[in-house]
Amino acid sequence: MHGLTPATPGHALYCGDCLQVLPGLAEASVDVVVTSPPYNLDLRYASYQDRRAEDEYLDWMVAVAGAVRRVMQPDASFFLNISGSSSQPWLPFELIVRLRPLFALQNHITWIKSIAVGEDSVGHFKPVAGVRFLHHAHEHIFHLTRDGRVPLDRMAIGVPYKDKTNIARRGHPRDLRCRGNTWFIPYETVQSKAEKFHHPGTFPIDLPRWCIRLHGKREAVVLDPFMGTGTTLVAADREGVRGIGIDIDPAYVAIARDRLEAETPPLLRL
Repeated sequence: MHGLTPATPGHALYCGDCLQVLPGLAEASVDVVVTSPPYNLDLRYASYQDRRAEDEYLDWMVAVAGAVRRVMQPDASFFLNISGSSSQPWLPFELIVRLRPLFALQNHITWIKSIAVGEDSVGHFKPVAGVRFLHHAHEHIFHLTRDGRVPLDRMAIGVPYKDKTNIARRGHPRDLRCRGNTWFIPYETVQSKAEKFHHPGTFPIDLPRWCIRLHGKREAVVLDPFMGTGTTLVAADREGVRGIGIDIDPAYVAIARDRLEAETPPLLRL
């Protein structure tokens, strides 16, 4: 069961199973996909049981990826955010190998959530019990494309040179270099689950914003088939592009709609 939920102008929100909704979207109609599916780590979603047998989970994700591929433009980018856990470290790599017949792995980005430099530390920290495992401080962002040849706007998320002599010495037109494939994007500190909209798997809004900018296409259509509370859609709105979001939970879809309406000035919603 699924249906289109009214949203702010330019965006579309669907409540339903993405495997049922995606076939209804036009073929080759999406420029950027940014999504973070359930990780199969037994997180407490409201309408989804995040614990399947591993082969069942992987088969399901391959089916989702195939449905996503159908709606992607030939030069589209698919940014897949996923993580394993200390006790289940193989799952992201098992999945990406399963996706090899469908996509080229153009870039493998490491999303760093917290980091220690010298005696200082910055970012999200959740203590790990026991003595076997280190603190899990990163997640994967697999940048998938049809052929591995999609041009990117690397300077759209570039950073200034630390050594300014590199600008003229290496013939760069401006004080900006490629950020690389390690992205430090910490969570904002929250005091309660309500500040994360009672969703167990949100990501910071800069993550989808950087993905959208990196792909570099103006007037893009951005899809999130596991929209949750709508962070990718809010990111699309702030980047001035159109978003399509799908989620199976009507409560999360309602939150996403409210967040989008809060982003849009009232006069533009008339």
